[in-house]
Amino acid sequence: MMWRLLKPFKESLRARLEKLYGDQQLDRLLERLSLIAGRYNYLEKSCSTETPCWDEKSCLLITYGDMITADGEAPLATLHQFLNDHLAGIISGVHVLPFFPYSSDDGFSIIDYRKVDPHLGSWDDISLLGDNFHLVVDLVLNHVSSRSHWFRDYIGGIAPARNYFIEMEQDADLSMVVRPRTSQLLTPVNTACGERFVWTTFSDDQIDLNYANPDVLLEMVDILLGYISHGAAIIRLDAIAYLWKEINTSCINLPQTHEIVKLLRDIMNNVTPGIVLLTETNLPHKENISYFGDSDEAHLVYQFSLPPLILHTIHSGSTRHLRKWANKLTPPPEGCSFINFTASHDGIGVRPLEGLLGEEEIEQLVAAIRDCGGFVNSRKGEDGREVPYELNITYFDAMKDPANPDDLNRQSLRFLCSQTIMLSLRGIPAIYFHSLTASRNNHQGVAETGENRTINRGRWQDEELRSLLENPESITARIFSSYTDLLTKRAQHIAFHPDSPQKIIETVDSIFVVLRTPQDGKPVTCLHNITGHKQQVQLTDLGSALSGCQTARDLIGEKEVAETVELEPYQCCWLSPP
Repeated sequence: MMWRLLKPFKESLRARLEKLYGDQQLDRLLERLSLIAGRYNYLEKSCSTETPCWDEKSCLLITYGDMITADGEAPLATLHQFLNDHLAGIISGVHVLPFFPYSSDDGFSIIDYRKVDPHLGSWDDISLLGDNFHLVVDLVLNHVSSRSHWFRDYIGGIAPARNYFIEMEQDADLSMVVRPRTSQLLTPVNTACGERFVWTTFSDDQIDLNYANPDVLLEMVDILLGYISHGAAIIRLDAIAYLWKEINTSCINLPQTHEIVKLLRDIMNNVTPGIVLLTETNLPHKENISYFGDSDEAHLVYQFSLPPLILHTIHSGSTRHLRKWANKLTPPPEGCSFINFTASHDGIGVRPLEGLLGEEEIEQLVAAIRDCGGFVNSRKGEDGREVPYELNITYFDAMKDPANPDDLNRQSLRFLCSQTIMLSLRGIPAIYFHSLTASRNNHQGVAETGENRTINRGRWQDEELRSLLENPESITARIFSSYTDLLTKRAQHIAFHPDSPQKIIETVDSIFVVLRTPQDGKPVTCLHNITGHKQQVQLTDLGSALSGCQTARDLIGEKEVAETVELEPYQCCWLSPP
């Protein structure tokens, strides 16, 4: 069915398409987009508002579809039941990492975008999750599996996919291209037309798509709207920064890439208003937040500098770099927000530390992670040398104290301090499943797969996990209980609304203090002792929110604190005026 594009929407699409592809194909492309939009125009009625809705209760869980398995059950159904039993009312949304048929990279090398992996469940299972939680779905639009039907058709010279990929001469000068990996950028393949060299940013199984061909973009628009029709509330654009390729450029963050994000945002605003766009760009902070655009690109952007900065803060015992970074943060544009996190299915990015830590400090952090049992993945730097790209470790084991590596109680305190810092900052928290369960490094998995990232990608048996949670002495139960208690208390205070302003309060170097001031309601002053020693601070030194107060209420400890606040090692307090 042809859908009549309203004039402002049509003119916006026309302008964006012309920037990308010139004026030769405009009418054809607009007609195709109108047909695609018409297929999903019923979604407009089910989307309630053009303004994204989030509040202090907003919290995302990041998980694989088969994070929890049980005999005789579809993993997606097992996951759903666990979430209903243990996290209902605590998390508001769930990011189910790619749940499609795939060939590598634990889901991010997709064979078929339009199918659910039958080993996980069905589209019905996905839609049911979307009925209970805000569902985050990945649009893995930079590359596709070498086993996909698109790539098979390319090899066979079959239209339209024969033009879906990027061919280069073997000796092409690609020295300016910014690389996230050490693998070869061009991969040889035998096709019906002879040997060809195709662009592969991430691996030889993940073949980059050619967005200079508008038919590729139109395919992705159809796939995106299809995900929304199955219940997606947030669309995550995976590896978006590398999307557009142009010789003699860095091939990262190119203007055409931003234009495509804007075009997708326009389509969502008009066809599926209220659906949220999230970009994944594991880059230095300035490049990362560029994907907000002028409030016309992503609604949500990850704080990629936060995980390694918190890691450095705990290991160094100094808040200096964290304070400096947080002080310079500018509020996101209206209608936009940050996603704050410490861990995900990937490693902890090192590039986001560029310009924040010195080279020696980064080397010390890398060494500390290795001492904690972690690994390091590298990329090719501008000079061709291998440099650290990400730290591979569970965030719980990253919090080992090098002086007391076997002290689980101390490790737990350090870990909970790191998570409380993240929860205190302006934005929406996103929590990786393994952080809730205090998962340990999966060295056995790494030995089996040969992939460093497997260290943080373990899976749980449903019976085993439930048994551990029922044992109050287990580290899993202790962290899960403490973490969910923090989330429950956070959700009860409007100061933690993602739009509530924040201010960093300068005190001693050993305490990180952030003030959250809601438009309506009491402010909260968040204190974090990031050292293994007791610390003291006066209420009068904590800024205007507590000036003149003889006491304050600690929302975490649920008790009154005196004018002199005494903090145990790694203790955190959320202080509200009486």
